[in-house]
Amino acid sequence: MASGILLYGMALIFGVTGTTSLSVIGTEIANMMPSNIISNPALGLGVVLLVAGFGFKIAAVPFHLWVPDVYEGAPTTVTAFLSVGSKAAGFALLMRVFYTAFAGTGWNQSWGMIFAVLAAVTMTLGNVTALRQSNIKRMLGYSSVAQAGYALVGVAAIGMVTSAADLSIISSGVIFFLAAYALTNLGVFTAIVAITNKIQSDEINDFSGMFKRAPVLALGLAFCLVSLIGMPPAAGFLAKVYIFSGAVQHNLLWLVVIAVINSVVSAFYYLRVVKLMWLGEPAAADKVPSSLALRLALGIACLGVLVLGVVPGALMRVAEIAASIFTS
Repeated sequence: MASGILLYGMALIFGVTGTTSLSVIGTEIANMMPSNIISNPALGLGVVLLVAGFGFKIAAVPFHLWVPDVYEGAPTTVTAFLSVGSKAAGFALLMRVFYTAFAGTGWNQSWGMIFAVLAAVTMTLGNVTALRQSNIKRMLGYSSVAQAGYALVGVAAIGMVTSAADLSIISSGVIFFLAAYALTNLGVFTAIVAITNKIQSDEINDFSGMFKRAPVLALGLAFCLVSLIGMPPAAGFLAKVYIFSGAVQHNLLWLVVIAVINSVVSAFYYLRVVKLMWLGEPAAADKVPSSLALRLALGIACLGVLVLGVVPGALMRVAEIAASIFTS
């Protein structure tokens, strides 16, 4: 259904502009007067349907309802792929379309405000709902929804810019955020795979005392959860700084305030897991074994999160190159 909605939006945009080329679409819309764009119901409906279709792909509210059930019901390895691969691909496609076809068209602030409202609702609902979860995979599902809201802050800022230089800076910031989030989530789910395979449970309470049973896994999981909060020196801190600073510079201070408050709220359910692992009493005395390959994967993910949080320059240069591709 979501794919059908997305395709119908594309068809309406084609009907208005007479082309399916992203760059030509932008030129055709830019040649229209802003009043004609606003009064054109086909163009308006097409953009709304595009937002709805992409919203399902990236798990933005109110198109997120599939996320917690799929995250909880799927095997943990599949959940890890969904939380990283599908979200990154969805945002890449979303930015490609709106960056190339709609940025700087005279109507970009209208769709930028749509994404700003979506971002506020998405991060708020995701974080508030995650507070009540007792299953760690379901909690991470709603966390994924909230993280999509943070990324949408950057997408909304793209709609507010007026220069190509600002477009490149903000887009590269969103790409950096997605890369940091992907690396962090890989670390989270690597540790969860090892732990849940041993204890045969996804319940957060069963992670109690895990530091005594598997110190390496508990330490890696705790560090990645801190990164998801957005605390230094992890990559999540700089990732949010890049996105929030771009939004502030383009008159979205109110949205950044909401995002910062939500980051504080998220600390409650992330740190609850950390507290249980480090201060809780273990349910059993036996150790939680893990393979060398799994510990190596967790170590690489944690090292990457730390390096990006301390020395982000290399990835930012790659992100800037990737952002330049969007305009081609």
